[in-house]
Amino acid sequence: MTGAAQYLLAIYLLVRQNSEPVAPGAIAAKVGRSKAATTEMLQRLDSNGWIDYEPYQGASLTPNGRAQGKELYETYETLSRFFDEVLELEASEQEAMELAGIISKTVATRLKATLLSDSPIGVNSET
Repeated sequence: MTGAAQYLLAIYLLVRQNSEPVAPGAIAAKVGRSKAATTEMLQRLDSNGWIDYEPYQGASLTPNGRAQGKELYETYETLSRFFDEVLELEASEQEAMELAGIISKTVATRLKATLLSDSPIGVNSET
């Protein structure tokens, strides 16, 4: 669900900022894709039950889509923080958006625990 995950996360983020339904143009801008490609993906997400999509109105998250979006958002937040605070990337949020649906929940959980720990990242605490 790699490409689909990026769209689902974008919809989740836009819903948090605004209300539903989310306009396809706003989603396209968020993921940096064309409106045509976005419409195609919205139709796919709709057929998979993640969103309810109505042409010319926009997309609304289904309960399953909202739950998956929340999980992606938590990973996105962790990655964004890592890219910003540790790697000092300027495009930390965009990088996080692209990777949120790719890394496993285990990696995201361990990365979050590492960011919250008091020891510097990469330092073995058993020394």
